[in-house]
Amino acid sequence: MVEEAFTQKTDSVQLSASTLRLVLGDQLNSQHHWYKEVDDSVVYLLAELRQETDYAQHHIQKVCAFFAAMEEFSAVLSSKGHRVMHLTLDSTSDFNGLNGLLDHVISELGANNFHYQLPDEYRLREQLQHFVNSRDIVSEAFESEHFFVSDYELGGYFTAAKAHRMEAFYRKMRQRFDILMCDGQPVGAKWNFDQSNRQKLKSSDLADIPAPLIFSNNVSEILRRIERHNLATIGEASSSLLWPINRGQALSLLDYFCQHCLPRFGQFQDAMTGSSEFAWSLYHSRISFALNVKILSPKEVIDTAIHHYEGNRTSIDIAQIEGFVRQILGWREFVRGIYWANMPSYTELNVLGATRSLPKWFWTGNTKMRCQQAAIEQSLKFAYAHHIQRLMITGNFSLIAGVQPNEVDDWYLGIYIDALEWVELPNTRGMSQFADGGLVASKAYAASGNYVNKMSDYCKTCFYQVKQVSGHGACPLNSLYWHFMNRHSEAFSGNLRNRMVYANWRKKTTAEQEAILTQAEQYLQDLDEL
Repeated sequence: MVEEAFTQKTDSVQLSASTLRLVLGDQLNSQHHWYKEVDDSVVYLLAELRQETDYAQHHIQKVCAFFAAMEEFSAVLSSKGHRVMHLTLDSTSDFNGLNGLLDHVISELGANNFHYQLPDEYRLREQLQHFVNSRDIVSEAFESEHFFVSDYELGGYFTAAKAHRMEAFYRKMRQRFDILMCDGQPVGAKWNFDQSNRQKLKSSDLADIPAPLIFSNNVSEILRRIERHNLATIGEASSSLLWPINRGQALSLLDYFCQHCLPRFGQFQDAMTGSSEFAWSLYHSRISFALNVKILSPKEVIDTAIHHYEGNRTSIDIAQIEGFVRQILGWREFVRGIYWANMPSYTELNVLGATRSLPKWFWTGNTKMRCQQAAIEQSLKFAYAHHIQRLMITGNFSLIAGVQPNEVDDWYLGIYIDALEWVELPNTRGMSQFADGGLVASKAYAASGNYVNKMSDYCKTCFYQVKQVSGHGACPLNSLYWHFMNRHSEAFSGNLRNRMVYANWRKKTTAEQEAILTQAEQYLQDLDEL
């Protein structure tokens, strides 16, 4: 049965080749040197695999996007004369994971060479290393040729179990690659304009939010395949996928961002609203999926954005472009370095001893907290939320409620279309949950309802009262925040950035403190009911 399905899918590929090259679903880099010349002795393998759909419960749009992008990439390679073997779940589902499929394909082709690009996820890199070490075949691993900093250079920037700060790394990247620099100094005379990038959207701003550019990719056959193989997924889907799945679409989305969103990107990059039909997209680029599967390169993204900035300085100021460049050149490269410096032990870090389960409403959005409801419902609908929704809404709640980091990781890894472990893990376990004890962040990013009220209009329509700390209808974030800070006072009080927090806590009377902690305990006893 397996061999019959396999043969039906490979009729177009003469079953003979000296070299098999594996292309993973997040390695769709058409600029890679592999594809510069056509070599008839080489077959490229792209395969949908149950081991990749099943290691986490993924959003259905994420599965569709990966499968569709792989199919598009296979077609592009074939159109250029390369020999390509694109296998769907119909052909691969009965194999024993990637290793079993590779053994079968190598045998069928009679290949004596196996090439692969270094995976960006630890589990896959280990799997492929073990595979080649245990097989009698000549193998070679190649760089993915995607990131600014190569795999072999990461050790020069990052050390295991040592705290690193993005800002210092970011400045090194700016200098090394001469990005937004002039005569050795940063353009605008400052490295970072983050203080200018924290504005809340006013009612008068809502009408100006640009409609997002979306696509209409027909994934009806993929949806049928997902159903046929009983894949367990989360989230909403339709037969028309709005995300870019090929290079042309990704470039169009990047250009649209530069023209319509970049002029106000930095200004409102932290803002949130529930009062616009475009609340889910705002001024964000939404190119992270295309970037993370390597349809776009970070260099071309930055070059394109800077080109638009330099040609439109009357409408795009330095704070907008710097904020965008910092996310790509700074943060994205930084979290990758943290990941590889600390794996595999990073997945076990839980320095705050968080043990609670993720509330059930994380899977439905059915909560009375408007901020959580908005972020989760958006995530279920679009497989997307911007960085502040992830960090300061769902992430903040998980942090102050003491949710077990493994459960937080699994949720983020599954629900977001752009989530791959190398980028997700340092963002959640490190930046969001502070489970790494400060390897990524200089403090725990905990916040009360005041932050949500400052950066959004969610609180205006919430069941809970944001100004109330305890008592009936009090915003859960308020008491949970103080409970969190109080129970970790030994770990946090020595941090200068927390000095004012603990000074304010000590100003409260004993009765006030007890009321707050009692309220928090009541909420913590049944998080599912919030």
